[in-house]
Amino acid sequence: MLKQISMFAVALVTCWVGSYIEAKHPRLLLTAEDVETITKSIHESPSFTQSLNETRSRVDAYFATPPDVPEPTDAGGGYSHEQHKSNGIAIREAGIVFQLTGEERYAKYAEMLFTEYAEMYPGLGEHPMKKEQTPGRLFWQNLNESVWLVHAIQGYDAIVSTLDSAAREFIERRLLRRMARFLSEESPGTFDRIHNHGTWAVAAVGMTGYVLNDQSYIEKALYGLKKDGSAGFLKQLDLLVSPDGFYAEGPYYQRYALMPMVVFAKSIENNNPELEIFSYRDGLILKTILACVELSYGGLFFPINDAIKDKGLDTVELRYGMSIAYALTGDASLLSVMEKQRSYVLTGDGFKAALATDQEETQPYVHQSVLFRDGPQGNQGGLAVLRSESADSQQALVLKATAQGLGHGHFDKLHWLFFDNGSEIVTDYGAARFLNIEAKNGGRYLPENLTWAKQTIAHNTVVVDGKSHFDAELSVAEQFHPEVQYFSDDGSIQVVAATIANAYDDVEINRTLVLLDSVVTDGPLVLDVLTANGSESHQFDLPLHFNGQVIASNVSLEARTESLRPLGQENGYQHLWLRAEAQVDQEDMFSMTWLKDDRFYTYTTQAGTPSQVFLAELGANDPQMNLRREQSVILRTNGSSRVTFVSTLEAHGEYNAAEEFTIGSEGSIKSVEVYSGDTQDMIRLEFKANDTVAWLALSYDSSPDQEHRILVDQVRTFEWTGFYGWFEDTANP
Repeated sequence: MLKQISMFAVALVTCWVGSYIEAKHPRLLLTAEDVETITKSIHESPSFTQSLNETRSRVDAYFATPPDVPEPTDAGGGYSHEQHKSNGIAIREAGIVFQLTGEERYAKYAEMLFTEYAEMYPGLGEHPMKKEQTPGRLFWQNLNESVWLVHAIQGYDAIVSTLDSAAREFIERRLLRRMARFLSEESPGTFDRIHNHGTWAVAAVGMTGYVLNDQSYIEKALYGLKKDGSAGFLKQLDLLVSPDGFYAEGPYYQRYALMPMVVFAKSIENNNPELEIFSYRDGLILKTILACVELSYGGLFFPINDAIKDKGLDTVELRYGMSIAYALTGDASLLSVMEKQRSYVLTGDGFKAALATDQEETQPYVHQSVLFRDGPQGNQGGLAVLRSESADSQQALVLKATAQGLGHGHFDKLHWLFFDNGSEIVTDYGAARFLNIEAKNGGRYLPENLTWAKQTIAHNTVVVDGKSHFDAELSVAEQFHPEVQYFSDDGSIQVVAATIANAYDDVEINRTLVLLDSVVTDGPLVLDVLTANGSESHQFDLPLHFNGQVIASNVSLEARTESLRPLGQENGYQHLWLRAEAQVDQEDMFSMTWLKDDRFYTYTTQAGTPSQVFLAELGANDPQMNLRREQSVILRTNGSSRVTFVSTLEAHGEYNAAEEFTIGSEGSIKSVEVYSGDTQDMIRLEFKANDTVAWLALSYDSSPDQEHRILVDQVRTFEWTGFYGWFEDTANP
């Protein structure tokens, strides 16, 4: 890696004395050559013309009255915060519209705002609502200052050629250089930090360096404040992104960090092509862009870690990312993703994609089952996505077996989610936060993000003795990660398995998830085998957070209809109202059906030991009404050192309110049994239809050539090769 960084440095110095100094403006994402190409051929692309016209109308409306540049007073979501954010975007858009239309009034709009900010910025101290560790001046945290500059410097790049020397000197000396210095030398804890805040900071300063022709800014942005490669953009790519393009903090923050990553990379490519930034680490930036598409369902990102759940592929970050990905690959299936974004970015790459779409080159995008390895070297667990997709039915089964994910990670190893019929069925709460809603803690994360959303009980994985994984200690969790034992997407049976031995001092957790596509039922079937194995007796809780209306259960639930009490006092349990409970005998299973939209879902689970079932609803100990009213079912066992939970989830039937009919409202599982050995498990599923029986054999040995055999009840011998075997018959053995 040091050799690669050295090669980048040599290339940078070599090319600096050459073509860069003579480069024309604009020179960042939109170049002078792009402008020439677009203006000559824009009539060939109605889609790009529409995006330009929409932007132009937005700028005209924004500058119909003089924009406000208020004193910074508010935290995220407050008036001054939102106004400054809007002004930064308006500067960029006005500059780009000027370049693509040639109308000088748009350049004057941007210059007017720059002048006002240049008047104000030198007099600003720390923001009055400053974030404790990373205060800004224009905004409450310096992250937002970086975001503002990433937008504004593109606008400056677009209009700088129209400014006289006095205006340039005034804006650059009082605003742009002061802001770049504040974000770099004066904020070393952010600038050199391996984190999305650092990615935004280095992009802002590096892009400013290109526009102002300042080599020092560019070197610091690429290699850190010491210019030795110990920090900076390349180090960010090295440590935050896995070889498969998975970003450490999860899909939501992958989307957020993608913006500075791709706009800075494109700026590097346009100014220093000798660096071949898009080839760095085997095309890592392209992999990161494409991974975002695969880390989504129904256009929304999988909501693991500190995620806001309504973010997806139509965000501005992905509009930039997808245009760059298409320009790099020419992959026509990416055009179908971009069509759903409903707008094209006003760059050369955006024009290429819009033109190809208008020329009807679009191909459908087909999601794939994939294992995204985590960690800089790809050896810190991973996120597995199993998919079943047809013309009228799409499912996604997600196993989170990743590393912690820095401070935005949650304490929930081997947690799973399930998506079907366009909805999240087995759910993740995501973050407890109302982004940019000032009345809710200034738009910051809420206290319940710590007391609920990060806690293990808030997720679909095992909780031991009522305590969260790693005791919810970040410094401990950062040291460990799960191991992915097996991943296969072979046809109609897809399997993933992972294990972790460090979430608790005394308990090792193993989990295998199987997605069966119409193997023995008329719809998708998820099979979940979770084993928790310790040396002492423990309480084991297995929660399932689900989306829908409870329809029925196979045991009588004792509902609390007159008073509620929290399920516990800490570790997230204090936020769960106990709504109902039941007892399950040792040999029995628990089954519950719920309805979501027009489809039924039946969850069946068996622990092989006497169990308690709790139906819980979120909302206890929530005086500010910060938590959503979501629900879960929890299976609890007590008094054993080992437990194996075997669960199934069926999607079945149809409820048609318009036509007033219901079909297939009952699940097909008749019984679930597990036969456990030291290194093998045999799962027996009996179905109601024709007494069909299916068996899943698990060896927990990932060797593909290893042969296995197991004798069940001294009656039947099963033999298979590899991690698992699947067997079906029509009569009980």
